[in-house]
Amino acid sequence: MLLPFFLITSFPLSFVSGCPDHTGRQRGHLSPLHIKPQAAILSTDEPITDGISLSELGPEATIDWSYDASYDWGAIRPAYATCQTGTQQSPIGLSLANGSSPVYQPTFTNYNRNVRGEWTNWNYGPLFTLDVPNDDYTSLPAMRFNNRTVYLSSWHTHAPSEHTVDGDGDRTRAEMHLVHVDANGDLAAVLGILLDPGTTPFPFLAQIPPYIPFTYGPSPRPIIDPATGKPVQAEVVEDVEMNMALALEGVDNVNNFWTYKGSLTTPPCSEGLRWFVAQTIAYTSVEQMQALLGVSTFSAREVQEVWQHDVNSP
Repeated sequence: MLLPFFLITSFPLSFVSGCPDHTGRQRGHLSPLHIKPQAAILSTDEPITDGISLSELGPEATIDWSYDASYDWGAIRPAYATCQTGTQQSPIGLSLANGSSPVYQPTFTNYNRNVRGEWTNWNYGPLFTLDVPNDDYTSLPAMRFNNRTVYLSSWHTHAPSEHTVDGDGDRTRAEMHLVHVDANGDLAAVLGILLDPGTTPFPFLAQIPPYIPFTYGPSPRPIIDPATGKPVQAEVVEDVEMNMALALEGVDNVNNFWTYKGSLTTPPCSEGLRWFVAQTIAYTSVEQMQALLGVSTFSAREVQEVWQHDVNSP
């Protein structure tokens, strides 16, 4: 969900996430189809997915993979074997020559209202996790495709983009992942929105509160508070409101898109996700992109070979 393989044992990480629980929920229990958190808890052998905080799992939690060596995650431990042997690994290279998908056109309901949630940084960029009233996921903004309904649980960013278009080197400066779950809260689908700097502000980003910085430095190692000698924990701001429809409007409501069968983009690289990637790029102002990149660290997995992904097919 981006550094050569490393194993951190001397520095406890109080907050590290892989691609946030691609549900974005900051909890110890992980969905089997989580997308985003990209860390593994060596003390429990349970991988973390995007947006998951290690702070709930104890100060000794460490991570054993890095984005710099994403090409070799499968060799780190048996639990990551699918990263190497999987047939529907994400991200992939996409092409405009494929055209817009003729199947699975998504429709959206309840997006055009303010939702509340927690605002933080998953140590690779911003993360917003929606509150779930009464644990009822069906109350959240919904995306429907192929007679299936899934519900928005969180969004987070990667920098640079994980998906490429018409060439391995053709990445945008960032990519948003809108993570959707089923009625039980299990990861089901992800909508990717490519971000690049343009000339005018992106209204969606204009509404968000001040960014929260990441809390570790190079290697990566946690930033240590000199006053306490302990790792700095990422701030979490509760009761943040935002209108998610503004994200859709920035990409023409996903009228043109790619879709394919994919996976988590961080260990354990579990497959079984339905991916959508909008073909329209969401443009930000230069200042907005600089602010986003200023609180982001490299988080793009190596592009995977297209195999049994069924791009733009049922």
